Amino acid sequence: GQGAWLNDRRLRVSNRTDMIEMLFATGMPFGGKEGLESTLGELAILMPKCAGIRRNGAAALDLAYVGAGRLDGYWERNLQVWDIAAGLLIAREAGALIEGLNQTESPLQSGNVICANNLIFESFAKIIRQ
Repeated sequence: GQGAWLNDRRLRVSNRTDMIEMLFATGMPFGGKEGLESTLGELAILMPKCAGIRRNGAAALDLAYVGAGRLDGYWERNLQVWDIAAGLLIAREAGALIEGLNQTESPLQSGNVICANNLIFESFAKIIRQ
């Protein structure tokens, strides 16, 4: 691909490797929506291991921020294809690894996504999938 660009600079994922220095993002189900219990469990495991977790409210923005290195990783479930398609493309072009919450599923088909820089993807995905 041509890569992803912003203000004449190529977007690249972060190169951080120490999870305690990293910022992550997710969407937080509200009002009894499906996935709340899973998300709360993931937050409980991840929060003590990282610098912070953000909720911006826009999946495409969170994915683009992973691509720009502003966030180190992102995960969410039950998304619509129009919420993530552009962000997935930007993140992938910037070097992010992307999978479904289940390793065999496609994020565009399932609406479930894990995205992170290539250096920590496996350890991040392992936390979210446990």
